[in-house]
Amino acid sequence: MSEPLSYRRGVGLMLLDRRNYVFTGRRIDTPDAWQMPQGGIDEGETPRAAALRELEEEVGTAKAEFLAESRQWLRYELPAALHGKVWNGRYRGQEQKWFALRFLGSDSDINIATHEPEFDAWRWLPPADLLRGIVPFKRALYEAVLHEFAALLQS
Repeated sequence: MSEPLSYRRGVGLMLLDRRNYVFTGRRIDTPDAWQMPQGGIDEGETPRAAALRELEEEVGTAKAEFLAESRQWLRYELPAALHGKVWNGRYRGQEQKWFALRFLGSDSDINIATHEPEFDAWRWLPPADLLRGIVPFKRALYEAVLHEFAALLQS
């Protein structure tokens, strides 16, 4: 019997504009799947440093400031059909530290046509609309993120 797969350590970013709308990008590899920026933590990298790197890699800008960090690591599980196909079959999902960031630039500073693009479109969404278009297996995670940063979204 093989050992159960572990969770990949990563970060997630709730990037907020001045209206507290949330940045979401449409994944190139999954039609009609929208998500907030996220990614793995490289060896020797802190979660905060990984968050900044992912912001530049996926959104194409560093014009943001940290507002909050999730109290706990939050997890999502890949559907069984994706086990063995994602991350070379090494992980069952991700365990992520989430950060809320305030975007300090203008929309023209966003450039999703990065070196290795993950998104083919992007938009700002009111937090109440965030769960629409999210792949079902990440819905509970996004609900937890909305709950975690609820106080920020009220102001």
